Amino acid sequence: MSFAQILVEAFRSLAANRLRTALTMLGIIIGIASVVLMLGVGDAVRAFINRELAVLGSNQLIVQPGTPTEGGARRRTNDAPTLTIEDAAAINGLPSVASASPALQGYFQILYGDDNSNSVVLGVTPEMFAVRNWTVERGVPLAESDVRAAARVIVIGSKIASNYYYRLDPIGQTLRVDGRPFTIIGVLAGSGRTLDGTDLGELMLVPITAIPVRMPRPRTVHYINVQARSEAEMKAAERDVGELLRDRHRITGDKVDDFQITNLASIAATGETIGAGLSIGLGVVASISLLVGGIGIMNIMLVSVSERVREIGIRMAIGAQPFHVLAQFLAEAVVMCLVGGLVGVTLAGLGVMAVNSSGKFTMALSATHIVTAVAFSTAVGLFFGWYPARRASKLLPIECLRQD
Repeated sequence: MSFAQILVEAFRSLAANRLRTALTMLGIIIGIASVVLMLGVGDAVRAFINRELAVLGSNQLIVQPGTPTEGGARRRTNDAPTLTIEDAAAINGLPSVASASPALQGYFQILYGDDNSNSVVLGVTPEMFAVRNWTVERGVPLAESDVRAAARVIVIGSKIASNYYYRLDPIGQTLRVDGRPFTIIGVLAGSGRTLDGTDLGELMLVPITAIPVRMPRPRTVHYINVQARSEAEMKAAERDVGELLRDRHRITGDKVDDFQITNLASIAATGETIGAGLSIGLGVVASISLLVGGIGIMNIMLVSVSERVREIGIRMAIGAQPFHVLAQFLAEAVVMCLVGGLVGVTLAGLGVMAVNSSGKFTMALSATHIVTAVAFSTAVGLFFGWYPARRASKLLPIECLRQD
């Protein structure tokens, strides 16, 4: 028998018991659909983590005031100075650092026309736009002259612009921050979460010297954003910043640092590891249903061998070799798994479309996942179909023909 004949006979045998074949394939269909969907969810979570981290900028260090923690408890010093604008300026001069910007933030009442709301306002220097990869889609960003003059100008996020000024050009309009008038000079592009959890589209930026935040010491800041020159220089930049601040803050010997440096690259790597682990975990859980489906196929194939003993005997009596019988039953198992895999992938695709249509979560049906699922379903057919097929090929023709 040729390969084509074996396939034709396999389809003919399966079609003779349509209901049993469909019910047997159901386990494979559910298993493959679950595997593809779970892998898609894992990839979507990883993409979401990477997308959110990308909004924060690349090659970044975050320097915050305060002593490091040990065992979950914050260590304290009696005379720890806080970070200052001058610290940021000194960090900017390090050879391993591309740019550094101090930041002050506050939660203020915002007045626009007759309406008002409470929003986060961030006081920054112009370097923050380069450090965080922020761009302005309309107007201009903050300038160094704005910082020197403590100018009351403000750059707002795209959501603020569309919500407050959907019928007007926001450039040149006035917002009152804590009762002080600020002129809008620019609108930020894009959206996504910032370091403090605020949506970039809802962010408001003013010169750091103009933000109405009262700090316990003059020219102190909440944190400093630092961008290394390249990913390869991240460790060097972290080391250089630490040494510089220890020198500026007169921290010697084994005294505890009064600042903390967070490397966002390590956070990104952790996020990638979590996403990969989630994908593997979800895939393993979904594979259990595929394993159950494979066991169901083995069971049905064993029943089929028992029912078709006389047919096997007739085939061998007219010249069929044990290999042909083995190939016949193995082909039936593989066809069931392969067709079930294709149906499962189709159902997974419909599920992805349904999820994406909700607009709350974005998934993609990866070609790699499809190929893997189909290959896996074929492997399940070969694995669970081998024993029944081999058992059928070992039957003796004379014993088969004696069966009723």
